[in-house]
Amino acid sequence: MGACSSKHEDTQLPVIKRNNCTDMEQSTKKNDPNVARKRWSFLALYTRGPAYYFFSRKSSSPATNGKTNPTVRRFFRRAFQPLTRAQHMKAVLARRHGEGKEGNVRLNKSFGFSKHIRHKCEIGEEVGKGHFGHTHRAKFKKGKHKGQQVAVKIIPKSKMTTAIAIDDVRREVTILKALSGHDHLIKFYDAYEDHDNVYLVMEFCEGGVLLDRILSRGGKFPEDDAKSLLIQILTVVAFCHLQGVVHRDLKPENFIYASKDKDAELKVIDFGLSDFISPDERLDDIVGSAYYVAPEVLQRSYGREADVWSTGIIAYVLLCGNRPFWGRTESGIFRAVLRNEPGFNETCWSKLSFEAKDFVKSLLIKDPRKRLTAVQALCHPWIRNGHEIKPPFDISILRFVKRYICSSSLRKATLQALSKTVTFDDLVYLKEQFSLLEPNNSGYISVETFKMALTKYSTDAMKESSVHDFLESLGKLKYRRMDFEEFCAAALRVHQLEGHDRWDEQTKTAYEIFEKDGNRSIVVEELASELSLSPSIPVRDVVEDLIRQTDGKLTYLGFVKVLQGASSRNVAKGQ
Repeated sequence: MGACSSKHEDTQLPVIKRNNCTDMEQSTKKNDPNVARKRWSFLALYTRGPAYYFFSRKSSSPATNGKTNPTVRRFFRRAFQPLTRAQHMKAVLARRHGEGKEGNVRLNKSFGFSKHIRHKCEIGEEVGKGHFGHTHRAKFKKGKHKGQQVAVKIIPKSKMTTAIAIDDVRREVTILKALSGHDHLIKFYDAYEDHDNVYLVMEFCEGGVLLDRILSRGGKFPEDDAKSLLIQILTVVAFCHLQGVVHRDLKPENFIYASKDKDAELKVIDFGLSDFISPDERLDDIVGSAYYVAPEVLQRSYGREADVWSTGIIAYVLLCGNRPFWGRTESGIFRAVLRNEPGFNETCWSKLSFEAKDFVKSLLIKDPRKRLTAVQALCHPWIRNGHEIKPPFDISILRFVKRYICSSSLRKATLQALSKTVTFDDLVYLKEQFSLLEPNNSGYISVETFKMALTKYSTDAMKESSVHDFLESLGKLKYRRMDFEEFCAAALRVHQLEGHDRWDEQTKTAYEIFEKDGNRSIVVEELASELSLSPSIPVRDVVEDLIRQTDGKLTYLGFVKVLQGASSRNVAKGQ
């Protein structure tokens, strides 16, 4: 819950509970249309039309034909019911409230914050409520902000029943203090506490949350208006990622308008589930809100890309008016997210541009390696059309440059060949990133220029997230310089390119370049090492098609497998 000015009551996600009735009673209830209507009437995003009851007497519904598909197929449609408030996942509630395991453990709920909130602020009416606290309108009594209206988020200590819950609150305050200086971030003033509560004093925004505006406009936005909002969202998400912070709960309820003006700025709120993350770190705790959670979060291995997925869901909602995944229960939603692809066959999508649809698709790719980063999304043609965007440095480039520098000469040669086939849009992104790292216009970058660039954009959050520690791990490479051509090879996202329609054409062109400039004789053991093949695998059988028998050089297939790097371990599995 953040600093919002309009009260929004929680709406519980419907859960179908088991009961103890007999099979005959259950069968009777199942076939009784009156019972069926009652059961389906309160679902968040779907209601069955009269045609269902008519045709169900003759044949089974196509939606229940034995195939596993947790998202109900709407063959006979009514309009979607209005979007509802997305609830935090049960795992998040258990994380915060506990399950009774720590009830007898004495927890230290003292945070060391100032205890004089009543001296500083006059707290007024409640303006918002969430699972973990409630927000009140307030006013400063004294000091340089005297008379200024603010929002006070009140978190009861009675709800902090686990050590994790206490750590979450402590980390939220640390992140709010550390992140600063961005137009689309809620401004944080200070934290206070007393015996019963923690108080977070923040900027007061009276424009209401994004979800309310979506509903007030009939469930969706015109394409240009949606684009304007997404630019603001992606800009602040990219800023957080650069500072080493992943939000982990992006949804329309966590973006608030600064004022009631039509063109008011959008600000991100509620960092209660956020965490610090270094460039090469993976997180494993399941947090977020069911409809907006990324598949890799459910698989317990994720990074910054999870925020991009959530942004993609928001984009889908803004443009289409409904969510791409649906389920009657939380577990049903999770199954839909993991198994189903987002649908783009709704009538609304036929009225939107190809570029808008391509943009949303690029954010909702299930494989996080193929998904765009927030900075790449800002460079997408649909976003840039009609808008002058100055994207920040993409922190994920650090990881790719480190991997490139530490890779073999063979893999460097394949990447350099592939880099000469990238599209104009890719080149624009790479050129802008290179210019951010090249302060002296010398034509070269190094580890030192990386440090200079990060220092320029750094906040206190970057120190907490160990980004600088990651750079220090490259210390032995501090004198290694790189021109733009080599930087393109180092920063390439092979997995992203692999997902494009022109991948085969691109790799064939790159292989022709590689044949002229980089192909050389290679022994079987060297290739096996490059592909990370296990010693127990019959190596010669695996690489038989990857090396030419005539001259011992890489074949086209071998070239592609080296490009794919670690994923080429799948070659062994397929033999």
